[in-house]
Amino acid sequence: MLEEKMEQESTGSGSSKFSSLQWVFKVKNMAWEAYKSKPFSHWVLLFLSSLGMLVAFPASSLLSRVYFANGGTSKWIISWVAVAGWPIPALILFPMYLFHRTSPTPLSLQLFCSYVFLGFLSAADNLMYAYAYAYLPASTAALLASSSLAFSALFGFWIVNNKLNASVINAIVIITAAMTIIALDSDSDRYPYVSNSQYIWGFVWDILGSALHGLIFALSEWVFIKFLGRRSFHVVLEQQVMVSFCAFLFTTIGVIINKDFQGMTSEAKTFKGGVTAYNLVLIWSVITFQLGVLGATGILFLASTVMAGVLNAVRVPVTSIAAVLLLNDPVSGFKILSLVITFWGFASYIYGTSTGSKLP
Repeated sequence: MLEEKMEQESTGSGSSKFSSLQWVFKVKNMAWEAYKSKPFSHWVLLFLSSLGMLVAFPASSLLSRVYFANGGTSKWIISWVAVAGWPIPALILFPMYLFHRTSPTPLSLQLFCSYVFLGFLSAADNLMYAYAYAYLPASTAALLASSSLAFSALFGFWIVNNKLNASVINAIVIITAAMTIIALDSDSDRYPYVSNSQYIWGFVWDILGSALHGLIFALSEWVFIKFLGRRSFHVVLEQQVMVSFCAFLFTTIGVIINKDFQGMTSEAKTFKGGVTAYNLVLIWSVITFQLGVLGATGILFLASTVMAGVLNAVRVPVTSIAAVLLLNDPVSGFKILSLVITFWGFASYIYGTSTGSKLP
């Protein structure tokens, strides 16, 4: 009996190992088939788009914090540089018209008004995030901004009738819990020169900006469904260019009214590192933000919203860890816990959006 039992255990163990090997080979074959199904240029573009999301976006967030930490004070200026790079995607779009025989999408009055409205919301969104980065550590601001995923799911449900399943609802609850943990731990990561009221307002502006970001995402999807009806790469770029241009105009008006352009000269002189450092921070902020948006656009077109969600999930810890290492952001056990919970929420969301099970 003992020998039979040992033989059964040995057989079961061998079967388990064989099953694991089968799964590994299956995944390997699926990856190889996927690789062969697309041209090499597709994977190069996908790799560059992924870099845009995982490198450019975190760099843009860190540069915003560097601006305020080294003497920058204008929230309008840092929100202006977020959209001042709108010609960058335009430089990619126009050659597509010339060399790929692609015609511009007809601009109806309704579509034009949609772009203007989205541009206004984007300008307001950038300004809210600017206030957040003025008063919060970059790692904290990045964690709070991850709540935009929950808002995107909710607004997508209300505006474009996207379905919510149990995993997505679970993700919303988990991310909300992570934001609550950060709020309860506010004393551990507040800069000495930031007052309690400023920290609270930074927290509030970050959450409001995340909510508005989720609304913009849902409205953008609604515009595609209602007016465009197709999601080709050049149509996505057209929307990005038009919305960024409108946001640029609205933000420029705000900067002019606030007379912040006139104050840039004196601000640059008092900036830590001098005028050169000041100009470099602003220039690279312009470039990195637009490269990040281009990367996200490329991922959505070349892969899927699920992969975009995966990279967005990875981007949060990348930004937080980089802020701690490069900017000496304060870190506590509660912030680490919030980071882990946020990542768990992202994983739940990705699982929910990649399965077909829906709530009734």
